[in-house]
Amino acid sequence: MINLLMKIFGKSERSSREIARDRLKVVLIHDRANVSPEVMDHLRSDIIRVISNYMEINQRDMEITLANDEDSVALVANIPVSKMKHA
Repeated sequence: MINLLMKIFGKSERSSREIARDRLKVVLIHDRANVSPEVMDHLRSDIIRVISNYMEINQRDMEITLANDEDSVALVANIPVSKMKHA
């Protein structure tokens, strides 16, 4: 219950240091993958458009990032689904 209230009122369990570190990681990964912010914005919009045909999603809490290891880059999407749409 306390987590829900904290989320509603904008309080986070993570410190600003942790959030800043995570954001920096995302920026570095995007730079290494050579993907511009504009391309990521278009990708995000396209994913929202396609997935919204099949389910209702929470766009505000949606996270789309690129993760890389030594020899590849992966698209990682965390998309909260509110409910499925029926055909």
